Amino acid sequence: MTGTIGKDTGAQSHAQTFETQTGEGGELHQLPGKDGQVLTTQQGVPVSDDQNSLKLGERGPTLLEDFHLREKIFHFDHERIPERVVHARGFGVHGTFTLDESLAEFTTAKVLTEVGEKTPMFVRFSTVAGNKGSFDLARDVRGFAAKFYTKEGNWDIVANNIPVFFIQDAIKFPDLVHAAKQEPDRGFPQAQTAHDNFWDFIGLTPESMHMIMWVMSDRAIPRSFRFMEGFGVHTFRLIDAEGKGTFVKFHFKPKLGLQSVMWNEAVKINGADPDFHRRDLWDAITMGTPPEWDLGVQIFDDAFADEFEFDVLDATKIIPEEQVPVRRIGSFVLDRVVDNFFAETEQVAFCTQNVVPGIGFSNDPLLQGRNFSYLDTQLKRLGSPNFTHIPINAPKVEVQNFQQDGHMAMRNPKGRVNYEPNSWGGPRADPQSGYRHFPAQDSGRKAQVRSATFADHYSQARQFFISQTPIEQKHIGDALVFELSKCERIDIRERIVSHLRNIDETLATVVAGGLGLPALPEAFPAAVPTRTDLPPSEALSIIARGPQSFAGRKLGILVTDGASASLVKALVAAVEKQPAIYEFVTPKIAGATLDDGTMVEGKQKIDGGPSVLYDAVALVLSEDGAAMLAEDKTAKDFVSDAFGHGKFIGYTAEALPLLERAGIASADHDEGLIALEKAGDATAFLKALAPLRVWDRELKIDLDAAGFLEATQG
Repeated sequence: MTGTIGKDTGAQSHAQTFETQTGEGGELHQLPGKDGQVLTTQQGVPVSDDQNSLKLGERGPTLLEDFHLREKIFHFDHERIPERVVHARGFGVHGTFTLDESLAEFTTAKVLTEVGEKTPMFVRFSTVAGNKGSFDLARDVRGFAAKFYTKEGNWDIVANNIPVFFIQDAIKFPDLVHAAKQEPDRGFPQAQTAHDNFWDFIGLTPESMHMIMWVMSDRAIPRSFRFMEGFGVHTFRLIDAEGKGTFVKFHFKPKLGLQSVMWNEAVKINGADPDFHRRDLWDAITMGTPPEWDLGVQIFDDAFADEFEFDVLDATKIIPEEQVPVRRIGSFVLDRVVDNFFAETEQVAFCTQNVVPGIGFSNDPLLQGRNFSYLDTQLKRLGSPNFTHIPINAPKVEVQNFQQDGHMAMRNPKGRVNYEPNSWGGPRADPQSGYRHFPAQDSGRKAQVRSATFADHYSQARQFFISQTPIEQKHIGDALVFELSKCERIDIRERIVSHLRNIDETLATVVAGGLGLPALPEAFPAAVPTRTDLPPSEALSIIARGPQSFAGRKLGILVTDGASASLVKALVAAVEKQPAIYEFVTPKIAGATLDDGTMVEGKQKIDGGPSVLYDAVALVLSEDGAAMLAEDKTAKDFVSDAFGHGKFIGYTAEALPLLERAGIASADHDEGLIALEKAGDATAFLKALAPLRVWDRELKIDLDAAGFLEATQG
């Protein structure tokens, strides 16, 4: 350790306005208090920098000496009991990971080197901002935390369904979550970010703009946990037997492909079934169709890291798959639900610091702060340092140490000795098999500073946006307009649009028009000009890499008395062949009697089974049944919502009056409306469902589509 102790007095100089308050790292600095107030610690000590944690050198590790960072995160971790401060609403299941390809050339970790080894695991999916009682379909990041019970102890990948994050330094995490959560004076809004506090924080934090592109995209409203990617976000290290380190990023790729819902659909799903994601995963597992993911890695060396356009330690950046392909090394299946929700899902404790020999950390300042914070969080939330004694958190290997006592201790050292070194015997450290940290060579002065290599906040945000299909770009614009329209302060709306001008001028124009701004504000001063040479990446689009299969999806079959039994049976057979899921929706929950006298039991009554619960619908009606439903508001909503959400609709000739009463005239029919005339049509119908949505339909029926098309097509 060399150099002096102190603040960075160069890049950290304070300016008087946010428009000019960018340092070499592109971060914003705190304005002087309008009433002369000075920020202090809990001990009353004045704080000089609340934007950056103390590091050894600009890109070095975070130091525990930073008492302000530790106090701030310590207090934040202890704000609420007993539910998690973030990721409170979660759902966990058990599974098994199987390694198919060894990484022995890079790491000693047995879980990544012993091909064929089956490792038990537990995965918890979650939303971030909402409380335990919130709904599943919030527009939000999704947690995707995985605990691997390896032969060398527990390894946690505390992943998200988005590969980047809002902030670059952990010292800002309490501020981010405070801003996103319900406003403290009124206690709302719940489980959403469409309010002034969140967007005020974002507008003053340019490093968040890449993440904003992701959370305003369809990635933030997934159709199912089963159709989500997972990302470890940070850059980690793989460490071999000689202590050589190789950088790695972890990826979870769903074998069923990606899929999301529309915002209008999400709002209605929350009303119809606030447990939609939980129920979907439970049903898939209990019905014998458990979801699977590939575990993939992006592996790269220091030479690549040095040459890469951005800093690999910056959690607001990705490494495009076109530059470093994701190498699939194994897969995991989630095939067992919990026995008790509280004992397992609520009490499971994930910590980014939980790694096994052969896996290490980088100097990512957000990761460094998480390593400190997560253990402290579990101590507070679960009430004791013995939270690892709870079965869901206990490793599957024998635990041997001299730690003892404490609240809820379930095991203590046996015998006389409880210290080390001792001459009595007992467990000893093993230099050969024990965990060894990567021997990084770090030097530099201790300073609260943001590396200049973290300063580009807009280039990858632009790359993400131009990688989306036109309909996905429209959804991002729609989301921004919706969220910002909930902000009361016009200057907050204008500031976000000023950031958007650094990402894409058309997007900024569309959002400004949607908000009714009288003029485009000046572009926000960028610490580094936006690069326009970064190419689109198809891997960043959901639709461009769509699954092209209805497997794993759900078909809603609306049936009335007297409907065609042969067609119904053919549809069921075609769905099961995918394999997919189906539910009968009937006028009465008891079911409907088909034209051959067969009784089909209704899974949903039409009043309680809206079409938003399904990926496609089939209307198999009798003439009398269609006439009856044509007079029912709920039945008409069932059809019109499916049409408005771009879903495929199969229909018998008898169902045409219902379609017309729902506002779908013959002139509105497109490739997504498919006639079902005979049993043989069922197989072709299921095959036609592979695209999942008819996106062109949205551009014809959405009020905002005209402005979007005008802006994008010139």
